[in-house]
Amino acid sequence: MDEKKYYKQNLWCFPLGTVGRDMVYVLVSNFLLTYIMFTRELTNAQLGAITAIMVAARIFDALNDPIMGNIIERTRSKYGKFKPWLVAGAISTTAVIVFLFNTKLTGWSFITAFGISYFAFSITYTMNDIAYWGMIPALSRDGGARDTFTSRATLFAGIGNALASVAIPIFTAGAMALGGSTASGYGYMSIIIGILAPAFLLFTVFGVRENRDDMKLPPTPLSFKRILSTITGNDQLLWISLIFLIQETGSMIIAAGLGSTYIYFLYGYRGGLYSTFTLVGMSATAFLMIFYPMIVKKLGRMKLMTVLLGLSMVGYVMMIASRGLGNSTAGFWVLTIGYMLGSFGQYGYYLIMMISILNTVEYNEYKFGTRDEAIIASLRPFLTKMSSAILVMITSLTYMAFGVTDYTNQISAFENQAASGAITEEAKLDAIDQVLTTVQSSQTDGLLFVMVILSAIMMIASYLIYKAKYTLDEATYDHICEELEKRK
Repeated sequence: MDEKKYYKQNLWCFPLGTVGRDMVYVLVSNFLLTYIMFTRELTNAQLGAITAIMVAARIFDALNDPIMGNIIERTRSKYGKFKPWLVAGAISTTAVIVFLFNTKLTGWSFITAFGISYFAFSITYTMNDIAYWGMIPALSRDGGARDTFTSRATLFAGIGNALASVAIPIFTAGAMALGGSTASGYGYMSIIIGILAPAFLLFTVFGVRENRDDMKLPPTPLSFKRILSTITGNDQLLWISLIFLIQETGSMIIAAGLGSTYIYFLYGYRGGLYSTFTLVGMSATAFLMIFYPMIVKKLGRMKLMTVLLGLSMVGYVMMIASRGLGNSTAGFWVLTIGYMLGSFGQYGYYLIMMISILNTVEYNEYKFGTRDEAIIASLRPFLTKMSSAILVMITSLTYMAFGVTDYTNQISAFENQAASGAITEEAKLDAIDQVLTTVQSSQTDGLLFVMVILSAIMMIASYLIYKAKYTLDEATYDHICEELEKRK
């Protein structure tokens, strides 16, 4: 492939493909548990079963990622090794989420259907996700170009994330819920997002031109030993994997359900409030999405991480301080601005971790003579899914510890009555507001402290380990690339 010839085309067609994909990811990762909590009346046993299913599926999914990466590496087709899996994954994922968010089943019947659907989602989304991010090393070997592709892709991923994060609460909670209830609102949103995901992916499928030189070689046999040796033999990959797992878990605690529940409990059951919190909170990250390549080139990764850590800590202090202002408008905005600063720093860390993982491809080639792009690229979604398993446990245990289901079950009952026409939309909202007046301050305080303190601790830990153990700084990486060119 002539990289220069297709560079500009790829710079638009590749990132556009992830807008809808990330809307799907946000729907399932950030709102699935919220959807269940506010549309189903759950016993502790049922919530425990849902938690166990989600954790087991995420672990299964995570373990499946390197296997999928190996399968992609062995794929030989006239459409390349990535695109067939992009298409298959996108279409099958749409079918799964439309069913999952539209089923009318309740009780243990719902739990059973949920378990089957959630495991199916784990498989279908993995096909698409591994293939998508695995393409980046095949688009360019130049470090600067790779930074640009990654930051541009994460910019458009952020757009998809922001659209979903803002639209889903607005149209699923409160007076603007589509169809008049939270259940129907999520059903409609799953259909809309399920259509948008494959539609945006057409840009990548038909517009991207990747390097297919490695496909001239015969595919290596599917080997679990090779997967394991690639991962365990690359010391830098191991360290950055641990760092990414810690950082990703910390960065998503607020968005994984605790944030929305906290805001609904303290400030009111209105989707627009959480949408505002999310939109403002994510707005500053757009700056990094656009200017990250220039900033990191000027400061270097380590210095940039130090600055980002300081900003996030200021934000987390503001979020804790907001509790002193009660449920006032001023308190909401202090909380939201604090979240914006915290998200800015966490997103910068995410970009740095992404590049740091991908840069171990050349390190692997330098040490062992093989690039193993898809296997190494599969570690990012592997770790993201392991992180989501941890997040589900943190969120569910927090809900159980602070008695959240005592209130969400009452809210679900009113939502279901409104959906069946037994009460009006106005009566439903009045009844839910009455329920929320009974929430104890110790319960809202508990939600706030868990999501903020854990986020801060994990960010600090990822910084310290990265500084001590990750040695592929800019100078070292450039030296490795120069040595690889000499070998050729």
